[in-house]
Amino acid sequence: MPTPPGPSGPTHRGSGPRVPRALRILIPAVLILVWLAAAGIGGPYFGRVDEVSSNDRTAYLPDSAEATRAQALAGDFSGSDAIPAIIVITGEQELTEDQLGAITDATEALDDVDGVEGEISPPIPSEDGLAVQVFVPLDADADLGDLVPQLEEELSSDLPAGLTARVTGPAGFSADLGAAFAGIDGLLLGVALAAVLIILVIVYRSVLLPLIVLSTSMFALCAALLLIWHLAAADVLLLSGQTQGILFILVIGAATDYSLLYVARYRDELRRQQRKGAATVTALRGTVEPVLASGGTVIAGLLCLLLSDLKSNSTLGPVAAIGIVFAMLAALTLLPAIVYVAGRVAFWPRHPVYDPSTSDVSSPVLDHGVWGRIATAVARRPRTIWMLTAIVLAVGCAGALQLKADGVPQSDLVIGSSSARDGQVALGEHFPAGAGSPVQVIVDEEDLQASTDLLLQDDGIDSVSVTAEDSPSGSAPVTADGVQAQGPPGSPAASPTVVDGRVLLQGTLTDAPDSAAAEQTVRDLRAALGHEGFTAIVGGETATALDTNDASAHDRALIIPVVLVVILLILMMLLRSVLAPIMLVATTVLSFGTALGVAALVFQHVFAFPGADPAVPLYGFVFLVALGIDYNIFLMTRVREEALHQGAREGVVRGLAVTGGVITSAGLVLAATFAALSVIPILFLVQIAFIVAFGVLLDTFVVRTLLVPALALDLGRAIWWPSRLSRRAPR
Repeated sequence: MPTPPGPSGPTHRGSGPRVPRALRILIPAVLILVWLAAAGIGGPYFGRVDEVSSNDRTAYLPDSAEATRAQALAGDFSGSDAIPAIIVITGEQELTEDQLGAITDATEALDDVDGVEGEISPPIPSEDGLAVQVFVPLDADADLGDLVPQLEEELSSDLPAGLTARVTGPAGFSADLGAAFAGIDGLLLGVALAAVLIILVIVYRSVLLPLIVLSTSMFALCAALLLIWHLAAADVLLLSGQTQGILFILVIGAATDYSLLYVARYRDELRRQQRKGAATVTALRGTVEPVLASGGTVIAGLLCLLLSDLKSNSTLGPVAAIGIVFAMLAALTLLPAIVYVAGRVAFWPRHPVYDPSTSDVSSPVLDHGVWGRIATAVARRPRTIWMLTAIVLAVGCAGALQLKADGVPQSDLVIGSSSARDGQVALGEHFPAGAGSPVQVIVDEEDLQASTDLLLQDDGIDSVSVTAEDSPSGSAPVTADGVQAQGPPGSPAASPTVVDGRVLLQGTLTDAPDSAAAEQTVRDLRAALGHEGFTAIVGGETATALDTNDASAHDRALIIPVVLVVILLILMMLLRSVLAPIMLVATTVLSFGTALGVAALVFQHVFAFPGADPAVPLYGFVFLVALGIDYNIFLMTRVREEALHQGAREGVVRGLAVTGGVITSAGLVLAATFAALSVIPILFLVQIAFIVAFGVLLDTFVVRTLLVPALALDLGRAIWWPSRLSRRAPR
């Protein structure tokens, strides 16, 4: 029986679909012009993302979180939403009166700096006399990345020699994050594009084609950013530097992968067909299904993040999904239009030569080079190969038990030097470690004294104060004897600020505010206040970190099973089988476990990281499972296509041989783009970069090359159960 024309069958000159001449000119021209317009409008928005993004951790907590409710109420007591900056000034010896006077003059002069909002506190000396701290309120809408260094520069020029000033506290750490994310638009994109370009040049050994594929990815990113920016500006989506970086990498990696798949089909069709129009139509027919299935799987996995309590997770889902949609659209419209216009010239200097005798179905597997030989080798001993591979991967999974994914201190979020971290260390050496980032407790006015006594009984609390309007510093200390005077000797006791019958207590922690001990203090206070029946809300920087970690752990436990079920159902519909999808998901999960295990060992014993955010395993799982399934989809859709003609066993062998080159190239591209995330000195992104890059390479070279084909060969036709393919002989 003759082989039908199509992606797997021979198509000779004149047998391919004909496209009217007018459409052959009009359609590519319109597509290219539309994408040029979208890129031209969207390109300038790369420099404007910071206008609609925020790195405030509280903004990403659910509205029901206790820290969120505390922050919403705290502004009513101070009358300002200013972000506190803590200036720590230290000397090598005990500070003299002249030095203290110079410090007072220098800090008072900061009032003239744009962005300083409200009253600057007087210098507060430490008990050892070696340091002072000053509280400076900063405008919440100011660019802290520029403002904080400006404050340090002003102080360094005004302070006497021998004194060192550092800005820490919430404003200092926010400035560090802003500076770390500043490289996303330039450095991250440059490194990612350079890595992809090098791989494409090696793969295609062409001059023009790598630039066409790379341009397709950039056009997709520009169009996606245009839509996402306006959705964020309308408060429909929430953007952060973290989400922005992941968006860039996902779009570039996915668009390039889909482009590789189309170009491979198009090149094959140019060898079979003389007319480039017919080759384009046939290549699109063979590419649309796997690209849509692959992209749909990734989108479905990403949208599962909408179930997250954390807005940083739930907003990533639709943002990244929009990026994948534009990646698919660009690969299926813009790229075919450009390479159609260029024709065989796009492959210069290695033009595809028209050969009507070319046929994937009739050619021997060994004609496919190294991948033909690998497929043949796997077919000889499939059971031995899949069992040995599974054992090795299972051993690698054991390392995942060493991953400490229960949160990291805020001071360790930025890798490398940090003025805010140095300032917090100095603060802890000369003052109570939690000074400047107190626990905020909002209680009913009649419970003020009882709540104060309860706080003071906790070893994690050094002192307690209450917000007071008639106090020069804005607060007054509270002891077991009541509210104390805050002013010259003989001053009357300050009156607490009361808002809707409530008062705001601030407890200075004895431990660093971003430490595990401080978080335990917050847990203990919440439990104790609740046990006493007080209507109390506990917030502050430490409570925000605690609630974020708890919400992230909850999301991880909920979303991972949902992603598995969703992807499994999609694969069942795509492959029209039950057993094959179960096998693919199981092998992908095994691959993820190995990647996580190896990452845990590397993080702990090579890089000596302090731990990991609870969201690291979640993000790693979503990206690796959704993207890892992509390559299995590319492989198994071709295997099923070949099995219809050649039988189950030969279908696996030919499917691996035919797709090996393009899938390996796609895996290298995706691994390289995710590895580029490590140039941003944020611990979370560096860890995600390693897990996903290593996991993709593992999935590409081990799971998809050895484990999946060997299992499919060992199971035989049964893998397609319960479809008819599991019971009938090949056509």
